[in-house]
Amino acid sequence: MAGAAKSSLQHQHSASFVSRLLILLTLLPLTLALFAFLLQWRGGLTDPVTRWSPDHHQFPGMDNPSVSSSSSLRGSSNGGHSSGCSDLLGRSRSASFPYYKNWNFDFSSDLKPKICITTSTSAGLEQTLPWIFYHKVIGVSTFFLFVEGKAATPEISRVLLTIPGVKVIYRTRELEEQQARSRIWNETWLASFFYKPCNYELFVKQSLNMEMAIVMAREAGMDWIFHLDTDELIHPAGAREYSLRQLLLDVPGNVDMVIFPNYESSVERDDIKEPFSEVSMFKNNFDHLPKDVYFGNYREATRGNPNYFLTYGNGKSAARIQDHLRPNGAHRWHNYMKTPNEIKLDEAAVLHYTYTKFSDLTSRRDRCGCKPTKDDVKRCFMLEFDRAAFIIASTATEDEMLRWYQERVVWTDKELNLKLMRKGILNRIYAPMVIVQGLREAGVFSNVIAMAQANLTSPENNNSSETAKSGVMISSRKIGQKEEFQATARRVLQVGDDEISLPSAVPPQSPPGQVVIQ
Repeated sequence: MAGAAKSSLQHQHSASFVSRLLILLTLLPLTLALFAFLLQWRGGLTDPVTRWSPDHHQFPGMDNPSVSSSSSLRGSSNGGHSSGCSDLLGRSRSASFPYYKNWNFDFSSDLKPKICITTSTSAGLEQTLPWIFYHKVIGVSTFFLFVEGKAATPEISRVLLTIPGVKVIYRTRELEEQQARSRIWNETWLASFFYKPCNYELFVKQSLNMEMAIVMAREAGMDWIFHLDTDELIHPAGAREYSLRQLLLDVPGNVDMVIFPNYESSVERDDIKEPFSEVSMFKNNFDHLPKDVYFGNYREATRGNPNYFLTYGNGKSAARIQDHLRPNGAHRWHNYMKTPNEIKLDEAAVLHYTYTKFSDLTSRRDRCGCKPTKDDVKRCFMLEFDRAAFIIASTATEDEMLRWYQERVVWTDKELNLKLMRKGILNRIYAPMVIVQGLREAGVFSNVIAMAQANLTSPENNNSSETAKSGVMISSRKIGQKEEFQATARRVLQVGDDEISLPSAVPPQSPPGQVVIQ
């Protein structure tokens, strides 16, 4: 009896232990799953660490809901339509990032290195805003915009002035006179580009603006400076993350200049409206291709055009801010006291969105007053395709221009595209498209415009005060006019009497042409 009772008790104890073990094994994964869910769940709440951080910043305009609502009311009062700029740049008023949740920019941070971009532009907001904020995403903190034409109008420039880190420099008479007294104006390395119209004049303006931007970058405490056009995006491939800061942080300290080979856009349609959001196919640079692949596919890659690329192929460069730095044309930098130690990147590139819109044919034609002849266009354009495009835009009908554009620019042959993609000539790059689309959907561009419309009621006063506040008292005369000015070297660019000889400015150049292999 006692043994049976003891056996029964042990059996009950064992069954109870097994039951508890089963319950534990059941509850443990459920608890872990719940814990994991709580870790991932955001619930639309603001992260308290981010919210109360002293260096928390949002995009301009995103911290003022009244601006968005008032802007929406203005749109509805106009028959349900907002302004043309807001329509083109997206109407979303959402303050969230679909790809980078709670990402914000700390404009006063001590993150290194500090990177700036200088440009000379006449573009509108539909091009400039995506260009600025894309580069902010990858780590650029400061922009020196030398504006004229459309970009210098009050409705455009007052929007640019509201963006933290953006300095706007107007092409005034004072700017031209100051640049005409600058050092490089009186030096021989740029002399061959003076007193010529159109692209040559732009090249000289860019070089003079770059010289001023060096001084401004030093005063702002920048570590690196780029010169880019507003149809170019930096593609920081090869870094541990998609970050230009990370890419330049890994550059050895003894390197003075970093060359980014350029990739050229290869549009697949003739109705592109927003190149940064619609173009994903690019032609790789000669520097990033095996020679046998490049020359072996050269004829198919050019498709009857004068060169492998439609326009330039010698890339752009970044320079480390240091004593005696100077521009060497729009594509390179140099130094008055030494030959810069430069490296060329194996993966990173500058994406050049050239002739991405059919309207680019006529817009280039309207900017230049040359005669549409083979001899006269050489006075205006350095590259052969630009000359051919100017002639066709000046002499052909609209239908003839469209047919020429489709044959020479648009990549409609899918079999050829696939073949060249397999060879490595063509390449798909989606990161810029994803970032720009994300910024647009988040309402970044439209909110910047809305804030400017709400807060800047007197653009004339703002322009003058902002220019003075930036310390930019500069003027620029017509580069084609011959006037004499006294040469005055800037303090940061002064060198001794034993000045080394200066190489000629580096103009835009095409990649190597096809060669006959014996």
